[in-house]
Amino acid sequence: MPRMHHSSLRIGLAVLAGTALAASPVIAVPAFAASTGVIINEAYVNGGSAGATYLNKFVELYNPTDTAVDLSSMSLQYRSAGGSANPSGVLPLTGSIAAGGYYLIQGGSNAGNGAALPTPDAIMSDSFAAGAGGTLFLSNQTGLLAAPPTGSLVNDPVIVDLLGYGTSNTFEGSAAPRPSITTSMTRTTPVDTDVNSADFALAAPTPQNSGGEVTPEEPGGPAVEAAIAEIQGTSDTSPLVGQTVITRGVVTASYPTGGFNGYVIQTPGTGGNLDLATHTASDGLFVFSSATVQQATIGAYVEVTGVVSEYQGLTELTVASGGLTALTDAVTPPAPAAVALPSDPALRESLESMLLSPAGDYTVTDNYDTNYYGSIVLTAGTEPLVTPTSVTEPGSADYTALVAANAAAAVTLDDGASTNFNSAANKSKPLPYLTVENPVRIGAAVTFTRPVVVDYRFGAWNLQPTQELTPANAATVQPATFENTRTPAPATVGGDATVASFNVLNYFSTTGDELTGCTYYTDRDGDPVTVNSGCDARGAAEQEDLDRQQAKIVSAINALDADVVSLEEIENSSRFGLDRDASLAELTDALNTAAGAGTWAFVPSPAAVPASEDVIRTAFIYRTAVVETVGDSVIDDDTAFSNARYPLAQAFQLVDGGESTRFITIVNHFKSKGSGTGEDADQGDGQGASNASRVRQATALVTFADGLVSDTGIDRVLLSGDFNSYEKEDPIDVILAAGYTDLGEATGKKSYAFDGAVGSLDHVFASQAAAADVTGTDIWNINSVESIALEYSRYNYNAVNLYSADPYRSSDHDPVVVGLALREDEPVDPGTGLPETGTPGVAAGSSGSGSLAATGTDAAPILFGALALLVLGAGFGGLALRRRRS
Repeated sequence: MPRMHHSSLRIGLAVLAGTALAASPVIAVPAFAASTGVIINEAYVNGGSAGATYLNKFVELYNPTDTAVDLSSMSLQYRSAGGSANPSGVLPLTGSIAAGGYYLIQGGSNAGNGAALPTPDAIMSDSFAAGAGGTLFLSNQTGLLAAPPTGSLVNDPVIVDLLGYGTSNTFEGSAAPRPSITTSMTRTTPVDTDVNSADFALAAPTPQNSGGEVTPEEPGGPAVEAAIAEIQGTSDTSPLVGQTVITRGVVTASYPTGGFNGYVIQTPGTGGNLDLATHTASDGLFVFSSATVQQATIGAYVEVTGVVSEYQGLTELTVASGGLTALTDAVTPPAPAAVALPSDPALRESLESMLLSPAGDYTVTDNYDTNYYGSIVLTAGTEPLVTPTSVTEPGSADYTALVAANAAAAVTLDDGASTNFNSAANKSKPLPYLTVENPVRIGAAVTFTRPVVVDYRFGAWNLQPTQELTPANAATVQPATFENTRTPAPATVGGDATVASFNVLNYFSTTGDELTGCTYYTDRDGDPVTVNSGCDARGAAEQEDLDRQQAKIVSAINALDADVVSLEEIENSSRFGLDRDASLAELTDALNTAAGAGTWAFVPSPAAVPASEDVIRTAFIYRTAVVETVGDSVIDDDTAFSNARYPLAQAFQLVDGGESTRFITIVNHFKSKGSGTGEDADQGDGQGASNASRVRQATALVTFADGLVSDTGIDRVLLSGDFNSYEKEDPIDVILAAGYTDLGEATGKKSYAFDGAVGSLDHVFASQAAAADVTGTDIWNINSVESIALEYSRYNYNAVNLYSADPYRSSDHDPVVVGLALREDEPVDPGTGLPETGTPGVAAGSSGSGSLAATGTDAAPILFGALALLVLGAGFGGLALRRRRS
C-alpha cells in the first residue's frame, strides 16, 4: 500500500488534539508542564550524513493546546547519551508558538548531504548526536540546566518535555528507538504519556515551521527492484544510497527487542563454502524497521520496500509500516558461510550482515565491556592480542605495525542488543554470557555452537547472535561457549622460600563512611559500594564492602602460598591520623584468621619515613614459619619518587638458614601512565604519560639497590612490584641494563589486560646472584583475565550476582611468584641456576600460555625515608657477604 505523507498525519493529529481538549482539557497537556502544553513533536538527528534526507538536524515543537504559548522563558537543551553532568548545549527560545502550531529548530550538520530544511524558527549551533543516542530537554528556564538526574525523569518542575533516544541514560519511561539517516523520531499522538518509547515512532522526516512550510516530497523516489548484493555493492558504501528499493530475502536474524529495531535478510541459497577471493558483494542486509520487525519471523521469505542508507558504516534498508510482505515461494534457505572471519576490512565488508559459522580458532582478548554492554572481544588464533610495547620497541615501525594489526584482528561477539547494563534503567536486566560457573576469561578458547551474523555497528565489526541474547534464552540463542582456564593455585615454583608481588587494588581499611565529603559509586539499589571522590579514601564505602573485598584478597594471598609477599596499593593509614601500619595490620589479622594464628606477620614501617607520602603505599607480609626479617625496613626517599610511591626494602633469611640464606626484596609502585605534563606528557609512542618520571624512578631504584648490596653484603636482590611499564619500555630497559633479569618474561604469561590486549606491568627482577638461585616463576592469572563484573566493587550492580569470596578478580593485576633455592646443599644446575630438571625462570607445570593485565592506578606523591643504610648492626649493616655458588 502507498505510504501516507507525514504532513497528512499531522492534520489528523491536530484535529484529534482539538477534540481531546474540548472534551477534557487536562488529557492533552503533558504531565511535565500543564501551564504550557508545548511538546517535542519530532527530532531528526542525522542531517548531512551520506544518504541523509536533510542537510541539517532538527527538532520540531508542537502546541496541542487552543492557546498560543510564549516561548521566551523556555529553552531547548541537549546532553549526550551517557552524560550525567549539565547539558552540553542550550538554545534560549524566542517568539511564540500558535495554537495547533509548529516551531522548527535547526541543528548542526554531519556533512554536506541532503535537502535544505524549511526556514527554521531558530538555529541551535550546538549539535545533538546521531550515534547511539542522546537526550533533548525542553525546559521552562533559559539558563543551562544544572546536571539533570539520569534514569526515568518524570515531573521535574523545570522540564517541560524530554526525549531520550537510543542508549540514552535519561528518558521518560523508556528511551525512544534511535533513528536512521532517513528516519526521524516522530510523535504518534499529541497526548504525552511520559513514555518516550511509546510516544515516538520512526518515520520519514517531515519538518514544519511556524509558517506552515513543509517539504512535500518523500525521499527515495520511485521504487526499483534490486538484489541484496546489488544494494550492498562491492565497496563499503552502497551504490544505491538514498534510493527506494524492493528486495527479497530469508529472515536470518530478528531483533524486536534490545534496541536494534530491525532484522536481517539474506538471499536464498547463498553462503556455505565461499571463496572470498571471488565473493565480492554481501548477500545479507540489515533492515531497520521497528514498524515491521514483529512480522519478521526467522526463516520467513519476505519482500521489503525501503530506502537504502549507510548508518555509521552499516548498509541498511529503512522500511516503514506496510513495507514488508511475506512470500509463499519455496526457496533454498541461505547457509552460514563456513569461513574464518578475515582481518581485511574489504573482505569483512563482503560478508556484512551474512550468516557465518566462524572457522578456525578464536580466543577471548577483552571482556571489559561484557559487564557494560554484554559484548566480548575476540581474535583469531589461540592467544589474546598483546600490548605492542610488551613485545616491541615503543614508537618503532614494528610498534606501529602491531597497533594496526591488533585493531584489524579484533572482532566483538555481541549480544544482539544495544543495552547499557550499567545505566540505572538497565541494572535490573540480567547480563548475558557471564555466570559464576562459566567465566569468560581473557585467553580462553571460544567454541562457536551456532551461526552468527557479521555486523558493523558502534564503530567496530561484530558477530551477533540471531536474536537478543538473555540468560533466559541462552540455551537456544547463545552462539558460543568458553574454555574455563582457571587454576586453584599458581604453578609450583620450588625453592626453599617463595617471593611474590601483589597489587591489592586500593585496599583501604578506612572506609568512606568514616570520613566526610566522600562521594560514592552505588549499586542498583543506590547503596554505596566504593568511594568515587571527595575524600582521601579510595576503597570500600562501608564495612560490608570492605568485608567482601578483604575476603577475596585473603583467599588469593593464602592460595598464592608465597613466603614473602610484597604489596602495592594498600592504605597509608598515617594519612588518616592512624599508625602508618594500621591497614596493613588489619589485613594481616584477616589472613591469620583464615590461615591460623601467627601464620603471617607484617614488616613494620621504618622509623624514618618521608614527610609527604601518597595515600597508598607499598608493604611486606611474610610467613613466620619459613622466613624472618633481618634488620629494619628502609625507604628510598629519592625525589624521583615524589609523584609515585617510595620503594621499601627489607632483608630476609630462612628461619633455620642463617646468613647464607639472606636476600633483599625491594617493593615498588612507579608513577602511572594516566597523567603528565611537559616532558611527562604522552609522547604517542605507546608508553603513555609520565614515562620520563618512570625512567628517573628506575634509575634511582638501581642506585638504591646498589647501595644496599654495598652496605649489607647481600647480593641476592629482587626488585618487585607494579612498575607501570611494559616489558619493552624505557624504564624496564634501565633495570635490565643494570644486570637484572625479568623473571616473569620466561613464563609466557602476562599480568595485566588493557584496551583489548595483554602485557605485564607487574614484574620481579632478579640480580645476577638471585637469578642463579631461581627455581621457578609463575604469573598466576586470577585477576586481569577475569571480568570486572566479578570485583567486590560491582556487587549488586546487576541482577546476576557474580560475587564470590574466592581469589578471582580480587584485584586488576595478577600476582607474580618466584621460588628461590637458598640453602647451599640444594642441587642446582650451574648452567641455569635451577634444579637440574627445571626450565630457566619458568615454574614446573607452567602452561606458558599468554594472557592478561590491567591499568595501573595513579596515586599522589610519596616521599620515602632516607637511604638510612647506616642502621649498623640492627639494620642491614654488618651482614656478611654470602658465598656465591660456582
